[in-house]
Amino acid sequence: MRVRPRLAITLGDPCGIGPELLLKSLPTLAEWADVWIIGARAGLELLASQGDPNTDFRWAWSEPAADMPTLPVATCHALDFWTMAQEVPIRVGWIDPTPEVQAKHLTLGIGCAISGRCAVEGVRTGAERVMAGEADALVTLPLAKAAAHLAGYNIPGHTEFLQELTGAPLIRMGFVSPSLCVVLHTVHQSLRSVVEGLNAEAVAETLAFAADRFALLSGCMEPRVALCALNPHAGERGAFGHEDELLDDAILQAQGAFMSFDGQPASPFGHLPSPFPPGAAPAGWTIFPNRVQEVATASVQPGLEVVARGPHAVAAEHPSPRFFGPFPSDTLFLRAFRGEFDLVVALYHDQGLIPIKILEPDRAVNLTLGLPFIRTSPDHGTAFEIAGRWVADPTDFLEASALAVRLAGRATGMHWMASL
Repeated sequence: MRVRPRLAITLGDPCGIGPELLLKSLPTLAEWADVWIIGARAGLELLASQGDPNTDFRWAWSEPAADMPTLPVATCHALDFWTMAQEVPIRVGWIDPTPEVQAKHLTLGIGCAISGRCAVEGVRTGAERVMAGEADALVTLPLAKAAAHLAGYNIPGHTEFLQELTGAPLIRMGFVSPSLCVVLHTVHQSLRSVVEGLNAEAVAETLAFAADRFALLSGCMEPRVALCALNPHAGERGAFGHEDELLDDAILQAQGAFMSFDGQPASPFGHLPSPFPPGAAPAGWTIFPNRVQEVATASVQPGLEVVARGPHAVAAEHPSPRFFGPFPSDTLFLRAFRGEFDLVVALYHDQGLIPIKILEPDRAVNLTLGLPFIRTSPDHGTAFEIAGRWVADPTDFLEASALAVRLAGRATGMHWMASL
């Protein structure tokens, strides 16, 4: 068993800000974990070819460590990295799945078929390494979907591609942060198709699955899960549409999914793969160590809660998730942000992503629920327009990496912790 966690970090599109974020973050990452970078070496060489007197990063390639894998196509190296202020270089592993690609084949700030292939093959190799048990978590720097499509990969994004690679039967895209956690019911599809395809059974599945996975990763056995309404004012009792009426049924179905015939709580997805152990969290465990814990107590009005600091007055005899809503999304996210709910389920992409990117622009982390391993990612894209200007902020990438380390500790019982 490893003494320190090992992160497999995919470089993303080599023409974007991924290489810059990596270089800025390596000194901190090396304090938290052993690191394997997976992506095109050409991405670093392309960045170096631009030259910038304001940076003092230096690196050299050397022979890989003995524990690095031998792969049929990819090449393995060690990257010795240092700044002018360092006397001893940092050494990390590097796996290049596309060694034939050189810097001259790429243009900084412009995604293309070659860069798309480098990014996607990096994700493939990274997932394979984690599934082989050679790393404890996968952290993915951003790829460009358009570049991936130019390369012939018909994938909507990381989430769907990882589901294809792992064969995971059910996944959902989640976003966690110190003050707001969101799971999406639908992801990369048109708003029209979301409305046309809305049904109670599918929403109930997302609610129950999100609650079950969140309980596993957090160790909180009674997560409070709130559902966004579809229409303004949750339809205003039919004045603005009747779609939200079926969401009432979805809430009831989700709650019922956790009850067995003998009245005891059940896990409806206990048969699906998860890197996290079931049951309550170890003493002192929390996803974000610096968050003030808040709990809710029932109010006199059904369906509402009042936030109170401190422990529950009465512990539940059989703890299980609790579901609320549907609530108008124009007020729900602020209620969750203030601590009234642990998790919000949004019905479509922008409904969930706009508030979390406004409320937590630097600390929201993309977390894929349903994979057999931990996968996190910063909540931003390739930012081609600023690639090579050395102005990209690595904070979100460091948050994603720190969360991966903490979750790896939760999964292995090793109590690995990392935070900014």
